[in-house]
Amino acid sequence: MPLSDVEPRVDSPDPAEHLVAYLDYYRGAVERKVRGLGPERLGERPLASGWSPLELLVHLVHMEKRWFLWGFLAQDVPDPWRDHTGGDPHGPWCVPEGDADVGDWLRRLHDGGARTREILSSHDLAERGATGGRFTPDETPPTLLWIGFHVLQEYARHAGHLDAAREQIDGMTGE
Repeated sequence: MPLSDVEPRVDSPDPAEHLVAYLDYYRGAVERKVRGLGPERLGERPLASGWSPLELLVHLVHMEKRWFLWGFLAQDVPDPWRDHTGGDPHGPWCVPEGDADVGDWLRRLHDGGARTREILSSHDLAERGATGGRFTPDETPPTLLWIGFHVLQEYARHAGHLDAAREQIDGMTGE
């Protein structure tokens, strides 16, 4: 996990190394923003869209698992949409009942990052996701490169959302 908010400077022609570095960077940014709130403020919903910082953290954990484990590897992922109310992929984000320990969710965030690093370092980025998990045999799964960039943009976008939420909750600005 990055210990600072300094953007990574990877000096490598390997795009997988860049993806790993930036995904780690954004996981670290999310952790700093969430930890900075303290547990008593993680459930606040300062933006009109109505989500809380803890719900966003839960979403990121599930999102990464859906794309890399369930999607790319086609591993069985029980209840892949557990971060959405009623398991509906189009429903609002939620924190699963009785599962609101922020420390545990941050551990899951970084455990997922370790799995992602392993996948990105052991597979060719041009390899397509397997069928049988998120992708059915009648569709062409995306490449690992596409999945990596999609997950990266999710992290970057949601880290920005956390910036706006923090500014509304406690006035904190910046990365």
